[in-house]
Amino acid sequence: MAEISIDGFLKRKIQAVQDFTFLFANSVADLFSSPRYIVDTIVQMDVIGVGSLPIVLLTGFFTGGVLALQTYRTLSTFGEVSILGQVVSLSVVRELGPVLTALMVTGRNSSGIASEIGSMLVSEQVDAMRALGTDPVRKLVTPRLFATVITLPLLTILADFFGMLGGYFVSFYTVHLTSVEYWTYAYQALTLEDVAQGLLKPFLFGFIVALVGCYFGLTTRGGTEGVGRSTTQAVVVASVLILVVDFFVTKFLIAIHFF
Repeated sequence: MAEISIDGFLKRKIQAVQDFTFLFANSVADLFSSPRYIVDTIVQMDVIGVGSLPIVLLTGFFTGGVLALQTYRTLSTFGEVSILGQVVSLSVVRELGPVLTALMVTGRNSSGIASEIGSMLVSEQVDAMRALGTDPVRKLVTPRLFATVITLPLLTILADFFGMLGGYFVSFYTVHLTSVEYWTYAYQALTLEDVAQGLLKPFLFGFIVALVGCYFGLTTRGGTEGVGRSTTQAVVVASVLILVVDFFVTKFLIAIHFF
């Protein structure tokens, strides 16, 4: 009985991976063929990008501030407080900005996408779409995928800047560094490789945020209760995947001596 249960569990997980892979391949392939739902894509860019802006900027600002406060205590024991701007900029641009921005967007949008598409599925709007000859993947998934992949790197750039701004306010009012001292170290510490790494990660995270939300929305079962379950699963799975992918991407970049 236990073998049957484990066998069924493994089959469901393999089936889920297979379905997710097909969803990824089909949604990417739809980007290069007509019809393209450009208006839907622009609407999703507004919902995902502009709608996430306040929470992303607040997260970046206060993360940079806390990072500066914590780092200042350590640097002061070595008499190296002057390099505070360098530490904040490298930490924010390489790691904290991309990851925290992706997690914030996941919490807001993966859940929203799963909830929206799941509600359409249980109310049979997706079936009606198929009956009218419209491909649900092309109509619902591809615009959300394209919008997330475009807007997430832009949100990360703004979050990075606000993170360094939060660090600046702490360094100016608490540590009493001059503006020139902080921003010179912050600017000179960054290399092209650091910036490229900070933009590569959100590009990959954009696929996770959009596709996980769409996948759980399209596989919703069990009416309105199932919609809530899909929403929770989308946030949890996307958040874990972002952290896992971040680890392996960072490890890969270090292995090839990218920075």
